[in-house]
Amino acid sequence: MNDFITHSAIRERMSDGVLQGRVDDSIVRRLWWAALETLQEDILLPMELSAGLWVASPLPALYDSRLLEQLQGWVWAPDQLEGFLLPQGGLLPPAQVRTVKEETHLGFGSYKCFPLREDDGQDPLLLIITSELQVALAIKGEPGKRQLLMRSDPETLSDLLAMLDKRLNQEDPQEALALRDKLSSLGRLKSNLDLEKIFWPLVSERLAGMAPSLTLQPLQETSSSNPSNEEISSELTLLEALTHEVRTPLSTIRTLIRSLLRRKDLPEVVFTRLKQIDVECTQQIDRFGLIFNAAELQRQPSSEKSLLARTDLGEMLVMLNPVWSQQLESRGQTLLLDITPDLPQVLSDSERLEPMLGGLIDRCSRGLPSGSSLSLLLRAAGHRLKLQILTHVPNASKNSSSDNFSNSELGPVLSWNPNTGSLQLSQAATQRMLASLGGRLTHRRDRDLTIFFPIEHEN
Repeated sequence: MNDFITHSAIRERMSDGVLQGRVDDSIVRRLWWAALETLQEDILLPMELSAGLWVASPLPALYDSRLLEQLQGWVWAPDQLEGFLLPQGGLLPPAQVRTVKEETHLGFGSYKCFPLREDDGQDPLLLIITSELQVALAIKGEPGKRQLLMRSDPETLSDLLAMLDKRLNQEDPQEALALRDKLSSLGRLKSNLDLEKIFWPLVSERLAGMAPSLTLQPLQETSSSNPSNEEISSELTLLEALTHEVRTPLSTIRTLIRSLLRRKDLPEVVFTRLKQIDVECTQQIDRFGLIFNAAELQRQPSSEKSLLARTDLGEMLVMLNPVWSQQLESRGQTLLLDITPDLPQVLSDSERLEPMLGGLIDRCSRGLPSGSSLSLLLRAAGHRLKLQILTHVPNASKNSSSDNFSNSELGPVLSWNPNTGSLQLSQAATQRMLASLGGRLTHRRDRDLTIFFPIEHEN
């Protein structure tokens, strides 16, 4: 079929009028991840979209559930993965085209999945169309001549949509009609010629905080035991880069896992294992996200005040209780929630407080033996609310509990817990993070923590 539309041809159209690339694969992949984060977190999410569509190859490129909930997708995957992504299962030879009649769900969203052909290539491609913004991303080029392509001009996007429509029509005319109907439902599309003016500077900002490579170097003796501001800044930059490098692939893995979990034909043991992987990915994404936020906070002047708002702390604990309980159950532990009813709201930042509390739960439970339990107590304490995280270890003597904060400090943000073998926020970073959220942390020489939050008073 000589006129069959391939994804390689689509990337060729995107490269029309663009200078040839000059970087290797590792650099262009770093550009791709920075572009995905920029597009989703800095551009699309603030727009609060209500509808749109996305097309991706060779894997689902969107990972934020808030976007997936609103956008309808079409994905082409390699036949090695297509058998996992498709509800029916099974592998296909590269030349065979298969019609998909069922939706595969991804997190809160859904997409249709089709097999990728050998001549489509393996480089990533992403097209997003909403009424307010239209953009296409792709990687293209031979080794040493790789490049990241971003097109938002109407002429190119119109051609790309026509090519995708023809490709879908060749594989499944019904899905081609569905894509056209979705485009029609978006109404008149607004041209976004200025997108390039904000996109590339934002990508550059993200890249500026990412280490291009990690090289082991011999330790050098310093004349002073106190690190300089430049040394601290370099350490924070490296830490931010490392957390980025960990979170991004984990988000992709979690995306694929959640698509698998929607299948109806999975054996129970496979479903259970995948669920465990999903939970572990989420925990690590949240954990490294917390470390990233702590590193960013370290750069801010100590005099800078955070914007706090009314937060129902009791409702938040109840809402997060199932997630934390599942996390502890995987370690053979239990979580007990004890909240005084009708408590007033506090001043905090709910969006940042959720992962912070999750990090404290993880911190207090790591290393506890099976059969242990954590208690969360929320009480009124004058003009504050007192949140306590208490540990209960069966048959433990008073001297057996270790100081959860007596760890080896690895800098201004991280500490090393020799008992659990895990990295966690340092005591100073934990206290500063909570202070930015309106909380004041106190602790004793054990795992038990107490945090005081200011009550919000009506004017």
